[in-house]
Amino acid sequence: MKPSSLKTFRTIALVSLGSFVFAFSLVPLYRIACEKVFGIKLEQGPAGDAQVAGLSEDVTRTITVEFDGTVNSKLPWAFKPQTLSMQVHPGKMYEVNYIARNTADHAIVGNAAPSVAPSTASTFFNKTECFCFTEQMLHAGEERLMPVRFIVDPALPAHVGTITLSYTFFSNDAATARLATGEQTPAVARSAP
Repeated sequence: MKPSSLKTFRTIALVSLGSFVFAFSLVPLYRIACEKVFGIKLEQGPAGDAQVAGLSEDVTRTITVEFDGTVNSKLPWAFKPQTLSMQVHPGKMYEVNYIARNTADHAIVGNAAPSVAPSTASTFFNKTECFCFTEQMLHAGEERLMPVRFIVDPALPAHVGTITLSYTFFSNDAATARLATGEQTPAVARSAP
């Protein structure tokens, strides 16, 4: 092999290796930027008992929590909150329901992506139960109540008086395809007692 060809091969190999390492480092870098730089809490699943056990209700403070629900254009569902807003006391557990309906003529699996605004409030907004933690399958024409249980941490900064909880439902094409072949039934969020 010629020295120039060997040099070109090494350069290509190093660039490929560098690209591979860079691509895999993007996920942890994104997580660090969201959580440490911008103060956005990424979904980690339900808040555990230990996380909310020490919270006590602050009856002297009232926060407005607004609810919003949208559906990605590729998903033939209707989705909205049952309640548009509510007044809550930090430290107390609350529950709100969203309503989802499959308008298609076949079963479809969807996933909800949550968002909390302002971003500084996301660290203090704890969901203990949410349909967003699992895949949701709706049969053709099926309508379902989807509960969210949450508690606002009393340590929420004093300047935050309104929190908006938004969800966008997206089609989970891979899970819907598995469902169509009978391979696997997706998990669904359990109903609130």
